[in-house]
Amino acid sequence: VPSRQIVERQPRMLDFRVEYRDRNVDVVLEDSSTVGEIKHILENELQIPASKMLLKGWKTGDVDDSTVLKTLHLPKNNSLYVLTPDLPPPSSSHSGALQESLNQNFMLIVTHREVQREYNLNFSGSSTIQEMTLAVSGLTFPCHRLTVGRRSSPVQTREQSEECTDVHMVSDSDGDDFEDATEFGVDDGEMFGVASSALRKSPMMPENAENEGDALLQFTAEFSSRYGDCHPVYFIGSLEAAFQEAFYGKARDRKLLAIYLHHDDSVLTNVFCSQMLCAESIVSYLSQNFITWAWDMTKEANRARFLTMCTRHFGSVVAQTIRTQKTDQFPLFLIIMGKRSSNEVLNVIQGNTTVDELMMRLMAAMEIFSAQQQEDIKDEDEREARENVKREQDEAYRISLEADRAKREAQEREIAEQFRLEQIRKEQEEEREAIRLSLEQSLPPEPKEESTESVSKLRIRTPSGEFFERRFLASSKLQVVFDFVASKGYPWEEYKLLGTFPRRDVTQLDPNKSLLEVKLYPQETLFLEAKE
Repeated sequence: VPSRQIVERQPRMLDFRVEYRDRNVDVVLEDSSTVGEIKHILENELQIPASKMLLKGWKTGDVDDSTVLKTLHLPKNNSLYVLTPDLPPPSSSHSGALQESLNQNFMLIVTHREVQREYNLNFSGSSTIQEMTLAVSGLTFPCHRLTVGRRSSPVQTREQSEECTDVHMVSDSDGDDFEDATEFGVDDGEMFGVASSALRKSPMMPENAENEGDALLQFTAEFSSRYGDCHPVYFIGSLEAAFQEAFYGKARDRKLLAIYLHHDDSVLTNVFCSQMLCAESIVSYLSQNFITWAWDMTKEANRARFLTMCTRHFGSVVAQTIRTQKTDQFPLFLIIMGKRSSNEVLNVIQGNTTVDELMMRLMAAMEIFSAQQQEDIKDEDEREARENVKREQDEAYRISLEADRAKREAQEREIAEQFRLEQIRKEQEEEREAIRLSLEQSLPPEPKEESTESVSKLRIRTPSGEFFERRFLASSKLQVVFDFVASKGYPWEEYKLLGTFPRRDVTQLDPNKSLLEVKLYPQETLFLEAKE
């Protein structure tokens, strides 16, 4: 019995890059493992109970802990996201919390009493008041409200007080740490120097922006300047062009459209941009699945222009929804899905959210979109299959028509050629007949048998075996015989006249000699033979 070699199937290894907040965990498992085993590994790495994890990023739905990875038909490399909506942000040590506070951005809402204006100023937690950072100053995070006013020094004259005044700031903090800003030595130049510097920062978008592409270029540059280079890739172009890019390609290439509506006067803008919109997990997910377009709603003219665009593309209901949003509810994130007949707004996300909640809502929109996309891909494939069949049928029909046309043209050419040849033949026959008649009419009369002159009697055999006879005067020239033979349809250019005894070619003799001279007297039998 021949030995049989047993080949064992090697397990297929799958690589997973799992993102959780600011951490990335690499997991490598066999495809025979389950989703629950991935969660068990992440539980040890992230110190998060598996029951509290939502593992997102699967390309197919209906995935639970018992699902075997092999049944999902995954590629070699995969990206997943861990969401923990039921867990608060992880606590850390005092030094870790301090470091986190130093990296956070504070929004100071400063009310200037004299001019009754309000300023929104963004500062990092590491900014200082004298030697104290904002992170340890007792300010409320992320927003803190202050009131600033001028007061004259009691020892100055009126003229001096007009030239130099102190700045009095009152904080809304529950403690006394920031009750009077003069305790930290904040003078007029420092306070209003900072404020005027903040107010002089470039707007996200020029007012009355005419060209949307140029406006988006400025928006992207200013966004990078304020919040760093890790941010969504904003589509540069008009909203209509963004629709074309997202919705009107092949079904497999379509994406959702995310519209980011910025507002510099909102207290939530700085936190939303720096901590959520610029989070690596959000940036990566938007880049893979969305076309992201942005607009600045800070200036009234730009706001009115966007509402006009919104009414045109989404209808008055969506435009009214955005119109009624208060300033502090901005920024807004609109998730748009393109449909066959209209564009549907799946979600309007306000600025008061978290990274996990934002990711969950983006993924929920992707699940709706993916289901619709699969239907569109199926419809498109079926339509393309029908069109391919129709194209093949049309091509076969075209080839058939071309063949029929070529055949018909060949037949027409053949008929035309036959007609031409027939015409030539008829013309030649008519010409020969005319020559024959001319020769026949030009022949001298046949002498009678009882003629007193010498007469030569010639008997001529045709190629078909027929004979014809005629009498000629012996004094007639040989050319008269040639003309007679030609008048019977045998021109001497095509036939030769042969004698028998001796055998000779009479057509080679001098046609001007008489029959007597060429010895065709008193009688002779001649044969006609076609020349080669």
